[in-house]
Amino acid sequence: MSEQLSGDAAPDDPLHKYVALYPEVVRAGSLQNALQAVADQAGYGFEVELTSSPGWRHVAARVGADGRSANVLMVLDERSFSVDCWTGGVHMASGSTHDLYEVVGVLHSWLQGPRVRELVARWPLLRTWELAEAHERGDAVAVRWRRLRETASRMPDTGLYELVEAAFDQERLRALSPGRSMYWLTFSRRAAPPICADLPAAMPIGNGRYRVRFADRRVQEVDGAASTVAAILEDLPDDVVPRP
Repeated sequence: MSEQLSGDAAPDDPLHKYVALYPEVVRAGSLQNALQAVADQAGYGFEVELTSSPGWRHVAARVGADGRSANVLMVLDERSFSVDCWTGGVHMASGSTHDLYEVVGVLHSWLQGPRVRELVARWPLLRTWELAEAHERGDAVAVRWRRLRETASRMPDTGLYELVEAAFDQERLRALSPGRSMYWLTFSRRAAPPICADLPAAMPIGNGRYRVRFADRRVQEVDGAASTVAAILEDLPDDVVPRP
C-alpha cells in the first residue's frame, strides 16, 4: 500500500533534504506516490511499487509486467530522475530527466512491449547499447564472444587472448555464453541471468599456465591454453546445451 507522509518534510523526515529539488514528491510523501498519481491521472493503469530495499522506499520505485521492469531513483544533489529499463534480467536502456511526467511516459511505453530501439527513438532521454539489442534479436552469445575476443586481443601478454581463442575454436564452448568474473573466463548455458554456475572456468596465472575451476570446486593448474580448454571440455556435462 502506498505510504503518505504529511506536511512539507520535517527535519527528521527522510525526504527533508529533497524539499528544494523535488517539492511535488515531498508533498506526495514518496516517489512511489508521486509516480502513481501522475500515472493514474494519465489513465495508464499500471501500479507503481516500492523497491526491494527499505532504505530507498521514499526516493525510489519500480514498475513491472510480463517480464519487463523499470526502476526510478531520485538523484540527491540535482533534480534528476534516473530510469533503468530491464527485461528478463537484462539491462536494456538507461537515462535521466528532471520531468516527472516524462518518467511516467517512459514507464508506460516500456511496459507496452516495444523494441528497445523504438523506445529510445520515442524518448531521447534514454540510451541503449549493442548487447541489449542483441538479446532482443537472440544473438547475444555471438555478440558476447566477439566483444570478449576484441577485449582479449588488447591484452596479449596476460594469457587471456590465447585462452579465449582456444575456447572459441571449440564448437561446444562457442555455443555457450562467455563471460569474465574477476580474472576467470566463465561459460554459461544462457546469456541472460541467471548465469549458470555449474560449468568449469579458467584463468591465466602467468608463464603460459592456467588454473581451471571445476563445477565440484576442484582446482587444477594446467600448462598451455589448448590443454586448459581440453580440461574444460572433459568436465562439461553431456547435456550442456544453450538455453534461451
